[in-house]
Formats: sequence, C-alpha cells, structure tokens
Amino acid sequence: MNLKTFTTSLLVAGLAFGSSALMAADYVIDTKGAHAFIQFRVQHLGYSWLYGRFNEFSGRFSYDEAAQEKASIEVTIKTASVDSNHAERDKHLRSKDFLDVDKYPEAKFVSTGYAPGKDGKGVLKGRLTLHGVTKAVEIQVEPIGAGKDPWGGYRRGFEGKTKFAMADFGILKNLGPKSKDVEMILSIEGIRQ
Repeated sequence: MNLKTFTTSLLVAGLAFGSSALMAADYVIDTKGAHAFIQFRVQHLGYSWLYGRFNEFSGRFSYDEAAQEKASIEVTIKTASVDSNHAERDKHLRSKDFLDVDKYPEAKFVSTGYAPGKDGKGVLKGRLTLHGVTKAVEIQVEPIGAGKDPWGGYRRGFEGKTKFAMADFGILKNLGPKSKDVEMILSIEGIRQ
C-alpha cells in the first residue's frame, strides 16, 4: 500500500467514524423504571385545578445536541390508564363523555419538527391524535439534563408543556367556560440505545 492509498483510507475511515459520532442518538422513554410521566390538569368549575395522569404509555425520541432541529419523538398512550386519584371520576373520564376508551383505546403524538430556542429550550411541533381526531399541536420544551446513570447507561430528559381545547378533539362535555382547556405536562426521561 503506497502513502497516497494509506492516507485516503485513513481519511475515509475518519469521515465514517466522525459522521457516526455526529449522528443523533436514539432513546427509549423509561416507563419501565417509572422515570417518565404524562400528566394533565383542567380547572374544576374555575375554582381549583384537577390533576391527573396516564399510567401506561410508551415511546422513543431522537436527539443530537449539534443538530437539535432534527429532534423527533413518538409517544403512544393507553387512554384507559387515566388516573385522577378518584375511581368514580376515572370511570367517568373513560366514558363516552370524555375519552371513550372502548372506541379510542390509544392516543398518539408524532412530532413533525423542532425549533430550537434560547437556553436550550425550544418548540416541538407535531400531530396529536386523541378521541379519534388528529390536530397539530405545539409543545414548549425545556431540557432537564443528560449524562451517565449508575447502571452504565446514558440518559436524557426533557419537560414539555402544551394546552388545547378539549372540543378541538371532539370532547364536547360542557364543564363551564373555565374548564374548556386541558394543560398537558410531559416529563420524559430516555435511555440511550
């Protein structure tokens, strides 16, 4: 092998290694260890906040600090896992008045783009399917942290917040003008694959 061939081989190997090192990392959301949460809140008659969560969901995301605009995420929620810490209310939330879980057992969010902002924050755009209706939504995202975990893995976490009108997704139960919107809080911790 002459010097020119050797140098070319080194350059190709370096480019291949460099490009793979710069590729986005894929993460699985850590629901098994219960280090991720999908919560919601809605005003109760305008007098207080009613909080709840979904106990069963799964998903994955891809993220590269050097190319944040390429970030993506996909999450699937089992709607029957709704939990507001009150059995009778949860039964009502699962009924046709709200989530209609027999007809719509899953909700899903699939991102369509990410716009990085200042201080690591950004806006995640995507399509939310809920109650059989798919609409565009935006989620305000804030990074929480990233690094090695005690078990030899690598983790990354974000918090996201969004708000939408239930009626936009065909949930028409009238709870009064102060209760028409639901706020979602997403605390996502992923394990790098």
